[in-house]
Amino acid sequence: MNQFRENSFFSDRPASHFLLVLVAALFFVLAFRLWFLQIYKGEFYFQKAQENLQRRQHVYAPRGLFLDREGRLLAVNEPSYSLALVREDTPDMDRTLKQISKWTGKSLDELRADFERGRSMVRSFENQILVSNLSFELLTRVETEAPYWPGVKVVVQPRRRYLQGEVMSHVLGYVAQASEQELAADPGLRLGDNVGKHGLEYTMERILRGSRGLKQLEVDAAGRVLREYMLAPPQPGKDLQLSIDLELQTYIYSLMEGRTGSVVVLDADTGQVLALVSTPGYDNNKFVFGVSRDQWRNLLENPHHPLQNRSIQNAYPPGSVFKPLMAALGLENPEISPGQEVSCTARYRLGDRVFRCWRSHGRVNMNRALVESCDTYFYQLGERLGVDQISSFSVASGFGRRTGIDLPHERAGLVPTREWKRQRFNDAWRGGDNLNLAIGQGFIQVTPLQMARLTAAIANGGHLYRPSLFLEEKKLDPEPLPWSAGTREFIYQAMLDTVEKERGTARRLRTRGADVGGKTGTAQVVRLMPEHTEDDPEAVDYWLRHHAWMISFAVSGSQRYAVAALVEHGGSGSAAAGPVVKAVFDYLFPQDQEQTTGHDP
Repeated sequence: MNQFRENSFFSDRPASHFLLVLVAALFFVLAFRLWFLQIYKGEFYFQKAQENLQRRQHVYAPRGLFLDREGRLLAVNEPSYSLALVREDTPDMDRTLKQISKWTGKSLDELRADFERGRSMVRSFENQILVSNLSFELLTRVETEAPYWPGVKVVVQPRRRYLQGEVMSHVLGYVAQASEQELAADPGLRLGDNVGKHGLEYTMERILRGSRGLKQLEVDAAGRVLREYMLAPPQPGKDLQLSIDLELQTYIYSLMEGRTGSVVVLDADTGQVLALVSTPGYDNNKFVFGVSRDQWRNLLENPHHPLQNRSIQNAYPPGSVFKPLMAALGLENPEISPGQEVSCTARYRLGDRVFRCWRSHGRVNMNRALVESCDTYFYQLGERLGVDQISSFSVASGFGRRTGIDLPHERAGLVPTREWKRQRFNDAWRGGDNLNLAIGQGFIQVTPLQMARLTAAIANGGHLYRPSLFLEEKKLDPEPLPWSAGTREFIYQAMLDTVEKERGTARRLRTRGADVGGKTGTAQVVRLMPEHTEDDPEAVDYWLRHHAWMISFAVSGSQRYAVAALVEHGGSGSAAAGPVVKAVFDYLFPQDQEQTTGHDP
């Protein structure tokens, strides 16, 4: 019996040892797990637990406002409501996305694609915006039903509104939701943020945006907010007061309605821009809400290209408004006398080619050639001066390079050279090219802003200012016009004579109370057939008609203004662009107010 018990006792020992080892192992695993969770990963899970109770949320900063020179509002901020998800609070993502599709009418596939694309850009427990700019009716419905859909949030964002729409569209531009590339390039942006895409909204983005605030939220297990505290208030963006005169801008836009072109008005003494009009414009508010594919296609396919800022983005042959520069170059050449006369019979032959003038002027000197816009005089002048002198003088006078205005996508225009033509066309510069260049035709291209800048320099004593759109900026980066004082005074007087003399081509600009000088220009688009004359512009297809130019300055007391107007396919500069400039001067110098006469330049 004892032997049996002894054998039984010894036979149970391995089992008890195994149990002891098992218990010890389990205890060790449990202890290790407790150490891992509470010590090694303690801080991590503490933060996770805190996030279930307390969360931090960014607060949008109000975007800086735009005002005109008189303090009138141009762009403001309004509250906008967006639908967002917090994915960690959403137990059934697929079902929730289907409900959002039902609410908003946005396709489920599109919602899923937006969610997947944006989830990597949103941190844990942050709002991921899926639908922006909720209507009031939709907002009411979502707010009513959202408590039954964990994770669904309504987010309040500031939304831009442009009070004048088309009138200021090319100056202000617009904001729209940041793209994936913009989000990746700027760590200060979040999914659903609006950023400047064009105009001053684009170039002044950093100044206008401001900086976000931060608030702390206490939430329950379902993610519902119980209370909130502001940790750091948002810092609003800077308001910008422009040099633009809104009433003048609006008036000019109405004058140009139905026509395609540009009008620029500068304060000649400071370089400040009083009006920068490009027609047709576009409703920049549509971009804030999101342009549909059909709307975008219509804008792109519009033959008049309303998205283009013609004042700076389109370059045109200047036609006869280039002649003052040509005359100035002639005056700077000691071999050319302004009193020397040439004979104009309306035809000028160079080799086997005949170059025409718009009428026979008889014997003309430089002053009369400018006043009456005689092409023949400038043909001969261009033949004597040559492309090398004309090109270098043009660049020094501000052409072929950007003015530096604070707007995106400004074009430099084109001042042709021998080398340029050889590279562009694999052809040599020829004598006929000199003649075309001398009357602002051929390859040369300028912007309306460049023409206004040169006109201002003629009026202000020879200072080429960088045009400014901001009221607080004056006389930015002046560079001297490379014309002697005598040359500038001659051109100044010739432009006055173009308005005051009976045969002057800008007679319609005469304005009581101001000294007004001007120069008309009619820039050929294509070479027309002989049967198409300026007396019958309607017989020519619209897209083949000449561009109409007018440049002008007006001086009254201490006021000096420069204006450049271009009407695309308008025909005659005097007939199409002239009335617009005259209306601008009538606005600037109202006849019911007593004005003093201008002074010598």
